[in-house]
Amino acid sequence: MNELLTRLGIDQANPNPGGFAGDWHASGDTVEIETPINGERIATVRHITGEEYERIVTRAQEAFLSWRRVPAPKRGEVVRQLGNALREVKHELGMLVTLEMGKIVAEGEGEVQEMIDICDFATGLSRQLYGLTMHSERPQHRMYEQWHPLGVVGVISAFNFPVAVWAWNAALSAVCGNSTLWKPSHQTPLTAIACTKIAERVCRANDVDPAVFALAFGDVPSVGERLLADSRVPLVSATGSCRMGKRVAEVVGKRFGKTILELGGNNAIIVTSHADLEMATRAIVFGAVGTAGQRCTSTRRVIVHRSLEAKLTENLLRAYETVRIGDPRKPDTLMGPLVNLQAVQTMQEAIERLKQEGGRVLAGGGVLDGPDTPGGHYVKPCIALAENDYEIVQDETFAPILYLIPYGGASAPNNNEALTRELAEALALHNGVPQGLSSAIFTQNVIEAETFLSHVGSDCGIANVNIGTSGAEIGGAFGGEKETGGGRESGSDAWRAYMRRQTNTINWGTELPLAQGIKFGE
Repeated sequence: MNELLTRLGIDQANPNPGGFAGDWHASGDTVEIETPINGERIATVRHITGEEYERIVTRAQEAFLSWRRVPAPKRGEVVRQLGNALREVKHELGMLVTLEMGKIVAEGEGEVQEMIDICDFATGLSRQLYGLTMHSERPQHRMYEQWHPLGVVGVISAFNFPVAVWAWNAALSAVCGNSTLWKPSHQTPLTAIACTKIAERVCRANDVDPAVFALAFGDVPSVGERLLADSRVPLVSATGSCRMGKRVAEVVGKRFGKTILELGGNNAIIVTSHADLEMATRAIVFGAVGTAGQRCTSTRRVIVHRSLEAKLTENLLRAYETVRIGDPRKPDTLMGPLVNLQAVQTMQEAIERLKQEGGRVLAGGGVLDGPDTPGGHYVKPCIALAENDYEIVQDETFAPILYLIPYGGASAPNNNEALTRELAEALALHNGVPQGLSSAIFTQNVIEAETFLSHVGSDCGIANVNIGTSGAEIGGAFGGEKETGGGRESGSDAWRAYMRRQTNTINWGTELPLAQGIKFGE
């Protein structure tokens, strides 16, 4: 572990400064960072103070003022080099994600690959920050729009994707001409420090102010609340709980700032009577068990047609028995620990609430604490029979609990009228939660598939057919609706959120006609 940390610039012996804007410094409280794998100490990090936050954001703003003058393709070249630098340490950084957060090695390296992919995407984007041209109603006038850099972009990331979410924002923000100020999760600052050190080296090699990628690790009063209220940060992109998102929206909105919010999921898969059960089973297991159920896109609910309920339940129970739980560093492990003991306790409380409301646990849910699962951070993934209107089902529990919710009749519908009626029932259950992030349907029937994707279908920001709820590609815009926040990150035209739109009109004639045919003073 020492060699791994050394290569990533982490000092295990001394407190690592959690503040950076060209110079590493922090003089606040020290925090011991322990791995959820076995509770061992990884390293110590020092918080920044309120005064240090002021210096960091001032420096980040100064960096923006010079960075915005750099042509966008040249900004893209710096981001391209950042992607290559990440490639060089993909294994090491992925392993640090595993150590600090607890996801298995394949997922840790996959998260780093997301960073590399978004850097590649942003590099191409740097030559495509295009606006539209519009025909003017006035003669000898030209009208068009263009996009300008916005300023310092605040990025608040969560523990479950400790590096990818930063890259989604930072890479796009950088090619758009902005600087970023990153507040990482209090549970995963080491990966943030490692990524910032990599970005620093790339910036210095290109004579770019490294404060373009600033870091501010600290407590809520010193960093979190200051960042939200800071008018020098025109955009705050925040990933976390719905409760946290409401606070972000309230404070940033009061100062007329912009937000990108990626909040709760509570994602469902509809399994219709026309589904391929083998495909559905595999997608459900990965979606519910991957990252120990700690993804915002994790599968929480399965809305299954009653004609397939027994068979699908049998498939899932059999599949869950084969899930290898333990040290996420081992290649044969499929599910590692929950991030901390509070997450374990929250899962146990959710299971008790489920039982009190009338639900029934079919398998799993217990806490594991043996030689291969030390420290009380490990659990058995839970499958339960539930009703969609249970309060506990309406909430999102960030843990591997999967609710099976049946719909329809005992046999497959035998005509289109019955199919449409039962699909409407499934969609009402699917959409009947406050969150709206990711969704999926498994069916071989084109009517069901197209209805699910239509305006009367899924109300989520992501809707898939014969694919699970997890594992979104970076090429599409990522985000959701309702209490999920409504923001978009990553691909497609999500870059526009990091820029300010300007409409321009040029009069190249010798007259001064007014729009709408208005005559004034003639």
